[in-house]
Amino acid sequence: MFPVPTVSVKPVLLPAPGRGTDLPVKISAPVTGNDLPIVLLSHGYGSSLDGYGPLADFWAAHGFVVVQPTHLDSRTVGLAPDDPRTRRLWRLRVEDLTRILDRLDVLEAAVPGLAGRLDHGRIAVAGHSFGGQSAGILLGLRVLDPGSGPAEALSDSRVMAGVLLATAGRGGSDLTPFAAENFPWMNPDFAHMTTPALVVAGDKDDLPLTVRGPEWTTDPYFLSPGKKSLLTLTGAEHSLGGIAGYDARETTDEHAGRVALVQRVTLAYLRHALGVESSGWAAVQDALGAGADPLGHVASK
Repeated sequence: MFPVPTVSVKPVLLPAPGRGTDLPVKISAPVTGNDLPIVLLSHGYGSSLDGYGPLADFWAAHGFVVVQPTHLDSRTVGLAPDDPRTRRLWRLRVEDLTRILDRLDVLEAAVPGLAGRLDHGRIAVAGHSFGGQSAGILLGLRVLDPGSGPAEALSDSRVMAGVLLATAGRGGSDLTPFAAENFPWMNPDFAHMTTPALVVAGDKDDLPLTVRGPEWTTDPYFLSPGKKSLLTLTGAEHSLGGIAGYDARETTDEHAGRVALVQRVTLAYLRHALGVESSGWAAVQDALGAGADPLGHVASK
């Protein structure tokens, strides 16, 4: 399908009692089309609703309504390290996403010409890095946070599928001492993450958070039940070629072809998983399943 013009509106502020500040949201949508599926896109630690243009713009231009919140860990918020909310960031992020799902009517009305064009029955969630954990929780992932007691089931039945990009793996002994001390929520339990998802991992994503190396970010695929697919990007580091922004300084592995592959594969997967059409995803699996593309390969279970 060919891209179409899009429109974006920001910030739309959703009242958020108990959060300390209203929730800012950006909505991007194609200017044409009806029954548009929805993707919630959760940013990585420190980013904001202004990030991830290479994904948000691409998905919107190909028929999706993309909704991006600014979570409290964003550099634009400047939350102090001793703020009591800091230790609950993982949970507050999930509340941000569920708040969006609860108020889709408000967001729809905020974009001129969008009212009545969304398909509220076709919703996916996507996230990069810390945002991948946030998205995964809506898919069934549970967090073993020592500060919040037993892991809770916070999945949301309104979400049909997910895309988890460069997302953290197991906690415990797999973490570096720095990660264990500073990110107590980095203890995911994947055993209940049954909702279908595409996991995207870079084979050079050697994070200082784990002692296991790049394979750590494939855990959401290997340790979760249900229908899952894995796109492994050859030579990709944590920004997967540059998905975090068009000029993001944290991109250490800038590669336009790699970003284009992520765009193509995630779009095909989302259209398939949300029941729009599946021929594109079948073509991706055929092309990348045999390992013929030097930029990456796809596996499914």
